[in-house]
Amino acid sequence: MKKLLILICLLYIHTFGLAQKISEPAAMSAEWVKPYAPFNIVGNSYYVGTTDLACYLVTTSGGNILINTGLAASTALIKASIEKLGFKFADTKILLTTQAHFDHMGAMAEIKKLTGAKFMVDRGDAGVATDGGLSDYYFGGNHSPFKPIKADRLLNDNDVIKLGGTKLTMLHHPGHTKGSCSFMLTVNGKKRMHKVLIANMPTIIIENRFADVKAYPEMAQDYAYTLKAMKALKFDIWVASHASQFNLAKKHQPGDKYNPAAFVDRKGYDAQLNELQKAFDKKVAGQRTAKIY
Repeated sequence: MKKLLILICLLYIHTFGLAQKISEPAAMSAEWVKPYAPFNIVGNSYYVGTTDLACYLVTTSGGNILINTGLAASTALIKASIEKLGFKFADTKILLTTQAHFDHMGAMAEIKKLTGAKFMVDRGDAGVATDGGLSDYYFGGNHSPFKPIKADRLLNDNDVIKLGGTKLTMLHHPGHTKGSCSFMLTVNGKKRMHKVLIANMPTIIIENRFADVKAYPEMAQDYAYTLKAMKALKFDIWVASHASQFNLAKKHQPGDKYNPAAFVDRKGYDAQLNELQKAFDKKVAGQRTAKIY
């Protein structure tokens, strides 16, 4: 009896401890949780995220693809947004992310469990996804920022994700995380075809030097590669991991009519990359820079 009680106590402590290890960092902005009315960007691509944490739905005849899931509490919001657009949440067949951080992966494990969708991730972020962010160079440590999730497929640069006649190409854009990535797809915008870029902008979140980040020694090299690669991309329309990065508030307001032209903004894209290049150059020069999420 005594041994049984000890065993029960140990099991309780173990289970409680595991639950306590999931500790999502505090959101940096109220707009990370503020609902935003879902809308059709162009063709079969839709916005289903919050006011700032961008989540995208790509619909196909074989089911749908969801890119990013926001914070852990976002499941109900994303489900409601998908259904408001007239689609079924259960039809989500593939889950993708632009980066394995809690603000884009928070609800990934739960949505996978609810829909049975396959989770695919850039190979560089596979380990962080599997351990729930414990091994992340910035947010990791003693607590998992999000629920662990094992990938059904590991993606390499230029790998193609196919579903129901739609193809997305994953572009490896490391730096922000080891497996940060963007996605490119071509969609039918009624009047013409559009090449759409879902970009993961290479923002820098560390304050000190790159060399101080022992858990990610290739960081500076990866940022340099990504900045060069992203400047060379060709597309018609672009959006990003955060709505603020592509100025959603000025390009679209809830209730606006279908208007793909609002997201044709090469000038804005180049301006964003130029600012990020300046931040990178300062960091390489050994200067402290502010955290940018």
